[in-house]
Amino acid sequence: MRYPMNDNWLFTPLYTEALRRLPPGTPPAGLERVRIPHTVALLPVNGFSEREYQKESAYLHALTPPLSWRGRRVRLRFGAAAHQAEVFLNGESLCVHSGGYTAFTVDLTDHLRFGQPNWILVRVDSRESLNIPPFGKAIDYMTFGGLYREIALEVRGPALLEDVFVHGGADRALTIRCRGVDAEGCTLRVRVADDQGRELWRTERPFDPAVTATVPDAPLWSPEAPRLCTAVLELYRGEERMDSQTVRFGFRTVDFRADGLYLNGTKIRLRGLDRHQSWPYMGYAVPARAQALDAEILKKELGCNAVRTSHYPQSHAFLDRCDELGLLVFTEMPGWQHIGDEAWQDQAVEMVREMVLQYRNHPSIFLWGVRINESPDNDAFYRRTNDLAHELDPTRPTGGVRNFKKSHLLEDVYTYNDFVHNGTNRGCDPKRKVTPDTAKGYLISEHNGHMFPTKSFDWEGKRLEHALRHARVLNDAAGQPDIAGCFGWCMFDYNTHQDFGSGDRVCYHGVLDMFRNPKPAAAVYAAEGCEGDALAVSSTMDIGEHPGSDLGTVYAFTNADAVRLYRNGELVNEFLPGKEYPHMAHPPIPIDDRIGSQLEKKEGFSPRVAAQVRQCLLAAARYGVGALPPRILLLAAKLMLVDRLTYQRAVELFGKYVAGWGEIATSWRFEAVRNGRPVAQVTREPMQTVRLEVRVDTRTLTERDTWDMATIRIRAVDQNGGLAPFVSRAVTLTLTGEAELVGPAALPLAGGMAGTYLRTVGQAGRAELTVSAAGMEPVTLAFTIQKEGDCDATQTAADC
Repeated sequence: MRYPMNDNWLFTPLYTEALRRLPPGTPPAGLERVRIPHTVALLPVNGFSEREYQKESAYLHALTPPLSWRGRRVRLRFGAAAHQAEVFLNGESLCVHSGGYTAFTVDLTDHLRFGQPNWILVRVDSRESLNIPPFGKAIDYMTFGGLYREIALEVRGPALLEDVFVHGGADRALTIRCRGVDAEGCTLRVRVADDQGRELWRTERPFDPAVTATVPDAPLWSPEAPRLCTAVLELYRGEERMDSQTVRFGFRTVDFRADGLYLNGTKIRLRGLDRHQSWPYMGYAVPARAQALDAEILKKELGCNAVRTSHYPQSHAFLDRCDELGLLVFTEMPGWQHIGDEAWQDQAVEMVREMVLQYRNHPSIFLWGVRINESPDNDAFYRRTNDLAHELDPTRPTGGVRNFKKSHLLEDVYTYNDFVHNGTNRGCDPKRKVTPDTAKGYLISEHNGHMFPTKSFDWEGKRLEHALRHARVLNDAAGQPDIAGCFGWCMFDYNTHQDFGSGDRVCYHGVLDMFRNPKPAAAVYAAEGCEGDALAVSSTMDIGEHPGSDLGTVYAFTNADAVRLYRNGELVNEFLPGKEYPHMAHPPIPIDDRIGSQLEKKEGFSPRVAAQVRQCLLAAARYGVGALPPRILLLAAKLMLVDRLTYQRAVELFGKYVAGWGEIATSWRFEAVRNGRPVAQVTREPMQTVRLEVRVDTRTLTERDTWDMATIRIRAVDQNGGLAPFVSRAVTLTLTGEAELVGPAALPLAGGMAGTYLRTVGQAGRAELTVSAAGMEPVTLAFTIQKEGDCDATQTAADC
């Protein structure tokens, strides 16, 4: 039996030895009642110190195990504790676990007082002075603290199945490896079914730690068709079931070759982003729904087919959703640049062990990262991590992220952070210049990021350049067949230490902001990989946002064939994808002519003269009248001398068709065209009205093992639904009902965007959230909150 144990914890931000001496059943006064996942400090979005979460804190829980549990193994499973946890039962220390990114289990059996109250005390140390990864030097991300993943009490045995690994290959070969505890004389029963519930294979035999078979009807798992299977293992002694384990897995084969990644024998180009597991206010401590939402955003909103879990193993809820969606995952050991002493390295090796053992059943994982991110070569250390990963999982290759070339390559894949692109040069280096062994696989594990940090509230030109830099790297990587793919840094902005970021404890490196609202760079990924009709336009078409009132080249990001531009309802021109991105499936489309044929239609110029006038007007916008190139000056002189175009007439035309000075405001319509038919459109015109656009991932919240959470994304948009990036009003949040807000009830729009979170409080019912801002119509969201009938570990079987 598994009992969720996430409610009724008592928390104190200051651990003291006196907590070990508490009499059973007598809770101390002044402690806060909390629910898991929990963070040791709720934080502002920005402008705070990382010292606020670095502390020794404590969690207490009262447990009265029923007498019926005698003879069974009673164990407490912690999803994660950041970053060192010591677990006490009735004052006795049972376990010290170091490492904040993997689960650990504490056996309570021999120390429990059955039928009586027991105190479980957890000392959690989130200080960065610990001699464990990722600590020891500077870190470019905040590490937060707390019991931030779910906890469960397991009542099993007395014989147990441990470390179950189920692997299915593309040839339908099935391998099951497991470890038995006191399993002598037991029988193992195994059933395998597909995702439709159809039984594929079964066996019953004396317990065997290694079972192999061929399952000819098994469906294969792939990003396009992520078919999952389930294996149920049951351990029997006679007719009594001792233990059972249910494992979800996939039949698929991963193979890195010199020319890239092959899945089930088919080459796949990786196009992904790097992800931290952090949120505003809560740090790491969010429930399963929020974790799964990030996978959905990556796959469905950003069109990625891969993600790197930088720089540590992340939530199984996130990985579960990646399994279901077909999102490939590169996961790696914890760390950032620093390699510590011998004890530190021993702990790092143990972290690799825990990572592989705990995550190897996820078919989405295609690569183990067995180097500390961006660390120097250390052959003795990395032979240990590489060999261990291969021993525990011979089905997957290993890699290790570097930020320098020609490193010692002990792994199967050279993974490299390529930051060569500066906006004017190549997007990435060729493989042969980076890796010492071109016969092995190669992929780009990071690009962009700190090279061009961009805020959602930066000026339009910078936000566009940010998007184009991502496009250039995607294009150049796709043009080199021996590069398996690339991961952009990164999915969203994140909190960072004082040594990094923009001085406000934020790294603005994301294609999304911290609340998962998109910047223009997000549209590059969406156009390249999303299903459906995608169209985003880089500009609001407001001339005052640009130097010299020159809009320059406007870009459309779309998966259509072309984009038509209309000015005040009249067709200007049809534009095709830019030739500078030949290797992208759907490259950005430059729109560099907003005059089109209007000079012929409205001004009476001949086609020849119209083309020459148009060339001069666009050059004047680009260079300025005082800095025109010689060829344009010669052309302008000819127009004036031969074609009788006066300077005053040229100024009038420039104001009317280019600058817009003194003219009635222009309405622009961008129309995406596929196979000659319009499939999407965007309208840009001066803002007349502004309203709140509020998106929520769910209106039904369900308490299962613990609290549930809705993610609310807020944008200010104009009358056409276009983002109003410089509307910076305060947003007020008013909540009623059986829920609570995470974060403040008033927050600013930044880049025209904001976000908040709503969490359940343990009660079924309803809740309403009203989002309002000055001059905008309020938006009210109604939520239904329900509870599933899971039994808490503090209840007896009769109570359930």
